Amino acid sequence: MAKKKRKKKLKLIHVLLSFLFIYVSTVFFNQNRMLDELEAKKQENISEINQLKLTIEDLNRQVESSHTLEFVEKIAREDFGMVKPREIIYIDKNKEKSSAFKDQ
Repeated sequence: MAKKKRKKKLKLIHVLLSFLFIYVSTVFFNQNRMLDELEAKKQENISEINQLKLTIEDLNRQVESSHTLEFVEKIAREDFGMVKPREIIYIDKNKEKSSAFKDQ
C-alpha cells in the first residue's frame, strides 16, 4: 500500500512539474515576443522623433527667414500671385497650368 501512495505522489509531482514547466515556458516565450514588439515600436518611435526634429529645424529656419523682404516677396508671388509694378508676366498657352497661377 505504501508503494501505491508513493507512486501516486510521484506521478502527481511529475504532472505538476510538467504543468509548471509548460507554464513557465509559455510565459517566457510570450514575454520574449512582447519584448521584440516593444523594441520594434521603440525603433519606430525613434525614427519618428528624428523626422520630427528635422521638421522642427526646417520650420525654425523658415521662421528666422520670415523677417526678410525676400521671404515676404516669395509668399506674395507664390501664394497670392502678386507681381511687381510694371512687371510683365508671360503665360505659355501650351502648358496646362502656369506656375504663376498654381492654385487658381
